[in-house]
Amino acid sequence: MRAVHHETPFLRSLRIQLRVVGALLMREIITRYGRHNVGFLWIFFEPMMFTLGVTALWTLTKATHGSNLPITAFAVTGYSSVLLWRNCANRCALAIQPNLSLLYHRNVRVIDLFFARLLLEISGATISAVFLTTLFVVLGLMEIPQNLSLVIGGWIFLALFGCGLGLIIGALSERSETADRIWHTIAYLLFPLSGAVFMVDWLPTSAQKLILLLPMVHGVEMLRAGYFGALVKPHYDVEYMVVADLVFLFVGLFLVREAGKRVEPE
Repeated sequence: MRAVHHETPFLRSLRIQLRVVGALLMREIITRYGRHNVGFLWIFFEPMMFTLGVTALWTLTKATHGSNLPITAFAVTGYSSVLLWRNCANRCALAIQPNLSLLYHRNVRVIDLFFARLLLEISGATISAVFLTTLFVVLGLMEIPQNLSLVIGGWIFLALFGCGLGLIIGALSERSETADRIWHTIAYLLFPLSGAVFMVDWLPTSAQKLILLLPMVHGVEMLRAGYFGALVKPHYDVEYMVVADLVFLFVGLFLVREAGKRVEPE
């Protein structure tokens, strides 16, 4: 006898998946940060403290970053952008195994586990960056961004890049824990190359061409172009960023689909 398949309307399916991701998000917050003390506020306290620590250290030691740009603003724009894409990948690594039991629920899929973590990391990094910028502007340590649309554009490009990277790392780490270990090594190497501690224009021309092969550098340059305006000479290519984000997202979704076939119960 043939099984009858009932088709669910698209909007109803979307509402169901949004509820699933929302429930997984709340579970992730409670599991990671608990119900006591500041609880879910650690979502943005954690990245905020890291950025504050780096900014304070750089300022107190009177370190130079190679130009007359304000140190506080340079540190906040640089390290906030690193935390955005790096935390997305870090949190998606090995995310499937601890949550295998959840996949026995009919509406929960592997992609939902990743979406919940990505949403949590992007929200935390965004709230942290907005809060720090507002605080330092009020204290007179930073100026108001010159072009807010460029700042938001750069941030969105970096967030999408982080999503694609997170899906790729998360899916590969399900195949082998070695992928997670290799990623952490690569993440440390990418940190000084990501554009957080330099502007592309400060590098020799030959080095500029090489460093601009890294998609996140374009996002940081665009973000700083929006913040500093005429004080900097940015190097970024919007078309390159769009293509890079789409490629990373496509590869990530393909790998997650393959991972789902192996671990999701029939």
